[in-house]
Amino acid sequence: MAACSAELFPYSLFFNTGLKTTSHSHRRSVISFSTSISTPNVKVAPEPRPTHLNSYNFKETHMMNLLNRSCKSGKYNESLYFLEVMINKGYKPDVILCTKLIKGFFNSKQIEKAVRVMEILESHGKPDVFAYNALISGFCRLNRIESAAEVLNRMRARGYSPDIVTYNIMIGSLCSRGKLKLALKMLDQLLEDGCKPTVITYTIIIEATILEGGINEAMKLLDEMLLKGLEPDMYTYNAIIRGMCREGMVDRAFEFVKSIPSRDVISYNILLRALLNRGKWEEGEKLVADMLINGLKPNVVTYSILIGSLCREGKVDEAVNVLKVMMEKGLTPDTYSFDPLISSTCKEGRLDLAIGFLDYMISNGCLPDIVNYNTVLAGLCKNGNSDEAIEIFEKLKEMGCALDVSTYNTMASALWYSGERNKALSLVLDMMRKGIDPDEITYNSLISCLCRDGMVDEAIGLLGDMENSGLKPTVISYNIVLLGLCKAHRVDEAIEMLHQMVFEKGCTPNETTYVLLIEGIAFAGWRHEAMELASCLAGMDVVSRDTFKRLNKTFPMLNVYKDLSPLESKK
Repeated sequence: MAACSAELFPYSLFFNTGLKTTSHSHRRSVISFSTSISTPNVKVAPEPRPTHLNSYNFKETHMMNLLNRSCKSGKYNESLYFLEVMINKGYKPDVILCTKLIKGFFNSKQIEKAVRVMEILESHGKPDVFAYNALISGFCRLNRIESAAEVLNRMRARGYSPDIVTYNIMIGSLCSRGKLKLALKMLDQLLEDGCKPTVITYTIIIEATILEGGINEAMKLLDEMLLKGLEPDMYTYNAIIRGMCREGMVDRAFEFVKSIPSRDVISYNILLRALLNRGKWEEGEKLVADMLINGLKPNVVTYSILIGSLCREGKVDEAVNVLKVMMEKGLTPDTYSFDPLISSTCKEGRLDLAIGFLDYMISNGCLPDIVNYNTVLAGLCKNGNSDEAIEIFEKLKEMGCALDVSTYNTMASALWYSGERNKALSLVLDMMRKGIDPDEITYNSLISCLCRDGMVDEAIGLLGDMENSGLKPTVISYNIVLLGLCKAHRVDEAIEMLHQMVFEKGCTPNETTYVLLIEGIAFAGWRHEAMELASCLAGMDVVSRDTFKRLNKTFPMLNVYKDLSPLESKK
């Protein structure tokens, strides 16, 4: 949605001092002054001060030049300083540059200063609808809808009528935050004010209605839009097509595409993705054929959809062939084209091919993102090639690549399992020094590493550190520690950990939690007690029948199915 901006107009005098522009000038002068000396026959005043007057004009001119230059160069704090100085000398601020200041302060999150500029403009100058729109838009972008609404009310109270841009800003912000009812009220207000909604207005509301009210309600808005004589554009139509596909109405979407007066490749791509996600390849082929008949050529997104769908079905070689066809057509693949290929080849263990894709991307100017690298690093570590993963990781650091927490998690686990415990822990510390906070996976990975190496007490300590850092341990975190305790035959402590997990931390156990405890008790030599517990939990539907049978095979007991028979009758 493109809002009309004051920046489209030529830069003007920041302060209007009363002198009109000359007739031969087509632009407003940056600086102009009017004085009381207007005719050549002026008599000498009793106390003439020509030198002081010239000096005064020079200083003021210099000050306003500084103000204009600082504003143009984005030094908004300096601009506000000069603005305050000049206001104190009685000059009126220019609305265009004040509007630019408001936008600049909002972009740098300096809300109070943006508000201050508007206060100056309202008290010493004359704001316009563009200035108010800049303030309203700034508040909306920062999710301060109430403040934006207050500005809108103040704008009306001061005699300024909101325009369609004002309303579109408010409606768009309300819709994007799931407040459709308030957005519809704003639409009613728009109509009451005699303002005509545009295609953009309806498209915003249609998109929000699809999410909250469904496609049928959105179609009513489309009909209303047509009755008002507004011609939907491709953004409107594509929003409808996307909504139908989201609700599983792919056939209806196909018919809708055929019915609209114009369509673009985006329409076909939306529909193609929906068809292939449902495995409807024949319909997909027909759609592409229809697309070609209508003179539309598949683009990079079209081919990327085909590649991704083939990879999901395990047809990696066919996906590679589609990539070749795409390049033969003169299209340049992007990261979205390569993402599924890299992921699929890593899952299949074809790491040479995955690395080959990375090399091709780099050599052709399509720089891989950190997700691509993380996929390859994880694949290498999983296949026992941690040395090669570490080598790539070091190169990424040298290149200054923006590594994320997933990268560090992958490499820390790889280093630990390859016996490099100190390096793994140093890597986590290095991550934190770089301002990257550990996440749940970081802690769970380290806790798992400690437990596997029998360092259960250290793992329990790290569980406490996790909570102290503001991350709430999950059932996975507790299960890892329970497994470590049970393997160490510290069953009493495992039971105590379960009690703490449920009653003190409010974390709900899952089936794995109970199975770990049952196995821990059994392996500690109390098989009968373990299977009694299993039978009890199965009776409460906490442990499934299949799990109970598996446990009984592992720890066979006489007459165990006697307790299970009531469960069988329930099934």
